[in-house]
Amino acid sequence: MKKVNILGVYVDTATISEAAERIMGFLKEDRFHSVYTPNSEIIMEAYYKPEFAKLLNRADLLTADGIGVVYASKFLKEPIEERAAGYDIARNVLSQLKDTDHKLFLFGGKPGVAEEAKRRLEKEYPGIKIAGIRNGYFKPEEEEDIVRQINNSGADILFVCLGAPKQEKWTDAHRNELKVKVAMGIGGSLDVFANRVERAPKFYRKHGLEWLFRLKKEPWRYKRMMALPKFAATVFMKGKRYKQP
Repeated sequence: MKKVNILGVYVDTATISEAAERIMGFLKEDRFHSVYTPNSEIIMEAYYKPEFAKLLNRADLLTADGIGVVYASKFLKEPIEERAAGYDIARNVLSQLKDTDHKLFLFGGKPGVAEEAKRRLEKEYPGIKIAGIRNGYFKPEEEEDIVRQINNSGADILFVCLGAPKQEKWTDAHRNELKVKVAMGIGGSLDVFANRVERAPKFYRKHGLEWLFRLKKEPWRYKRMMALPKFAATVFMKGKRYKQP
């Protein structure tokens, strides 16, 4: 799979369907795989923090979860065909998992969210096997028990929904302990699965305006949105030859 260097983060050019197929392929391999979906904000964090960039680049699959990343790839003359958001990839994977014996573990969200997500997903995808759930509120000393709970569930695939960059750091820190074959960091997807958060309508997603929909719903996000122009300016100045120090 081709990758494009965006400020030192090597993002796969995979589409949603291609990413889902790769993940289903990972389930056939007897080892751990990590999957992350960085947006412009996360890539900017990696730009300022080389250790975090190295963490992202250790992933088995990195897809463009942000229209800014797609635009950056086009500016760099190595275009990514479409925005491959974690939520959309997860939906594609779920539609395939329901017809297999593979088991899923849901990790993240406020207390009660994972339970509701499990209930709704089992109704929407008859045959899906959700082996366990755990909310995303925990103390450092509880992490060993969480890993043990995931491993004891017999799950093959883990949805880590702690928000970025916490979910990527948590997954990487436990990559040698987890027995799952795939761990996917998919942010607030559990809240959407549980119908606690409304996803942007199709019009916004199609035109790369999901950020605007979120800003209208949550005006406090404006500070985070400031990363977008910084990202665009940095890509313009640094170009595709930039490498992490």
